[in-house]
Amino acid sequence: MKAFIKGISYYLPEKVVTNEELVKEFPEWDVDKVYAKVGVKERHIAAENETAGDLAEKAAKKLFEEYNIDPSSIDFLILCTQSADYLLPSTSCILQHRLGIPTSSGALDIDLGCSGCIYGMALAKGLISAGIAGNILLLTAETYTKYLHPDDKSNRTIFGDGAAACLIGKEQGIAEIGEFVLGTDGSGAENLIIKSYGARQRSASGVETTDDDGHTNREDYLYMNGSAIFNFTLEKVPPMMKELLAKSGTQDVDYYVFHQANKFMLSTLRKVCGIPKDKFYIDLEHTGNTVSSTILIGLKDCLEAGTISSGMKVMTCGFGVGLSYGATILLF
Repeated sequence: MKAFIKGISYYLPEKVVTNEELVKEFPEWDVDKVYAKVGVKERHIAAENETAGDLAEKAAKKLFEEYNIDPSSIDFLILCTQSADYLLPSTSCILQHRLGIPTSSGALDIDLGCSGCIYGMALAKGLISAGIAGNILLLTAETYTKYLHPDDKSNRTIFGDGAAACLIGKEQGIAEIGEFVLGTDGSGAENLIIKSYGARQRSASGVETTDDDGHTNREDYLYMNGSAIFNFTLEKVPPMMKELLAKSGTQDVDYYVFHQANKFMLSTLRKVCGIPKDKFYIDLEHTGNTVSSTILIGLKDCLEAGTISSGMKVMTCGFGVGLSYGATILLF
């Protein structure tokens, strides 16, 4: 059975941190250097008492209003987040109640980051194909900035907070969801990790080490081995694209919307894959890397700008924390 995207919306927190503000804390950098490296001019930051669940709720309500969606028509809710409101219960269960979705609906969290949007689409399509659900609300929400050390200038320039909402159903919509290629390489898990506060290491350790690139790895905060993630991306994404094209029975793609990791990584990936500049989306200027929400934000902005229009085939691809990766082609 076919599955279609019927609407996309997103929400960004009110607070904005600009490069000008960041360089006051890190005077060894300058505004132009930050933008040239990561492609970000400003990023939205969740308020101290604002959670990923709050952001997801606001994104969902924007979607309902924009597309005139009745919450009572939804029969499944999927929330992708690594910033859950509580250890338990699942934030999706709380959102079911807050959004007025029927108690007869299913709800689950998926603990994935950069590839989570793609995995969420795959799960939604699977639920529709199996006849388990017919109208699925996919939410992505993250507040990574709450897990960044104040002195972590690299990740503080890259990451921003945000949420996106997407309705997926079995009736005709704005885009048909195509085939999928999904992958996992857990051997690289420690290259993007927060070691403390989980079941294996329940309390803060205060441990700090230095990696091969000279970056400080603080176990109580988010750590990213940038060079390892970069190499992983270049290793996995090009063959994944080839596999997806073969699986989809096409070599014609009109546009590419990949996870917006950072400008340098995306530019390198585009060149390695031989994708023309005018077919490849890069825009982190006003959002930064919002993790699982970057693809939906990009699709929404492209639709509103007319960059993506009816009749186009758009490849979407996510990659990162896990390590995890996935891709699909959307038929608009």
